[in-house]
Amino acid sequence: MHQGKMLAELIASEQPCVALTGAGVSTESGIPDFRSASGIWKRYDPQEYATIEAFRRDPVKVWDFYSKRLDVLGKAKPNAGHRALARLERAGLVEAVVTQNVDRLHQSAGSRDVVEVHGTISSATCVRCGTRLEPDELTALLATSRAPECPACGAVVKPDVVLFGELLPVAAIERATALARGAGLLLVVGSSLEVWPVAGLPQEALAAGGVVAIVNRDPTPYDDAASLVVRGPAGEVLAAAADVLRLPVA
Repeated sequence: MHQGKMLAELIASEQPCVALTGAGVSTESGIPDFRSASGIWKRYDPQEYATIEAFRRDPVKVWDFYSKRLDVLGKAKPNAGHRALARLERAGLVEAVVTQNVDRLHQSAGSRDVVEVHGTISSATCVRCGTRLEPDELTALLATSRAPECPACGAVVKPDVVLFGELLPVAAIERATALARGAGLLLVVGSSLEVWPVAGLPQEALAAGGVVAIVNRDPTPYDDAASLVVRGPAGEVLAAAADVLRLPVA
């Protein structure tokens, strides 16, 4: 693939490379995105299911939505895009992955340095006392309860995904910003670059003298500023770049 070769050359020459990933990486694993014509928010009103106010108003309803998503994620496997980013990291060609996704598929594929700026759906935290439930504990509670309760104080716990109306995790967004500013190449994969403050990371990279490459099926606000724009499936494009660089598969 010609574009895979161009991307491989950019990754090799513009170091360090930091990846920024969005829902378009995970759709190839069967996980629906949010903002496309067939995305989740066309079927579920985010004001009803994905705001902190909705959680306070009706945590059972919110947990019903997120438990369905957890069921989907439980069956999902990393795809070629996730695996290619892990290959690039193992080869020292990707410094870290900053992700808007909450599905943990990057970690499942073998990526070690993953910055989850929108949290994770796999665990939960009590909003009253701060007790955190790890994935196995949360799964066990969801098997017997529509709204899992904190084992320490009895309050309904909240999924660790960042809901609308909540601030992003401070440490995660600060690390993501620092990585973008220090990147020779910010490789954007599968993100519409519409959700702030993550949408500002390409500008941070450009302002610091880095370059931006975008692999996404649809246009983004940064296409004109990018050194390379590839319209294609993330898995195919990233795997082609990793193959051009002759990186081991595992």
